Amino acid sequence: MDDVISRLNVRESGRPDGQPILFAHGFGCDQHMWRFVAPAFEDDFRVVLFDHAGAGSSDPTAYDPQRHGSLTGYAEDVLAVCAALDLREVVLVGHSVSAMIVALAALAEPERVARLVMVGPSPRYIDDRDYVGGFSEADIDELLESLDSNYLGWSSAMAPVIMGNPDRPSLGEELTESFCRTDPAIARRFAEVTFTSDNRSELPLVRTPTLVLQCRNDAIAPVGVGEYVARTMPEATLVLLDATGHCPNLSAPDETIAAMSPFVRGEALVAS
Repeated sequence: MDDVISRLNVRESGRPDGQPILFAHGFGCDQHMWRFVAPAFEDDFRVVLFDHAGAGSSDPTAYDPQRHGSLTGYAEDVLAVCAALDLREVVLVGHSVSAMIVALAALAEPERVARLVMVGPSPRYIDDRDYVGGFSEADIDELLESLDSNYLGWSSAMAPVIMGNPDRPSLGEELTESFCRTDPAIARRFAEVTFTSDNRSELPLVRTPTLVLQCRNDAIAPVGVGEYVARTMPEATLVLLDATGHCPNLSAPDETIAAMSPFVRGEALVAS
């Protein structure tokens, strides 16, 4: 247990006897990205934060190129944290690529997971026939080539686009700094796993009650993708946030909390 907890820099807060709620961060980030959202649940929940292998303050040896060559490896890490802490009836909250990671975790061990919150999910970023993921295959090839040739330059250019909210440049600067703290080689491999994965076939199999949170203006995961996810998952409800960008946990934390709170507490939701 101590091995998993230390290697993935697991941190707990809130009520030790409360229902567990685990937050998983997105690409190029770490658990610090939840600092405006997670504390709102500490009065009622056992709050668990961690860093993905290769991110934040995780142990460098936690990253395994083979294990983490697919999103399944990251989902196994989430379940390893749950097992190490003996988390039951856990609420899994995943942002961006971690939205699909927690969905895969719920699919693998549905008996352990009570609810899912997927913030800005995308089961496939590349357009495919009638499916619009938001990027062409050429777009993703160019993105990965840019990561290969100049990771720091790519970070400086892309982070503000991902964050959105150009009227608040400090948000884009924070995301840039987070990207730049990540090992470029690991970031490149995680980017390839993220942007070339296709998990559409798994979505109909996930029977866990799910809240899909989608910003109305997101350059990475368009509204149509959020609608697709909610339509394809049997127990999903879509709530559109009046927010822009791909990181409402930073740019619109109050709205994110307000949308999450009734769902994680078992209250009925109205789709928007």
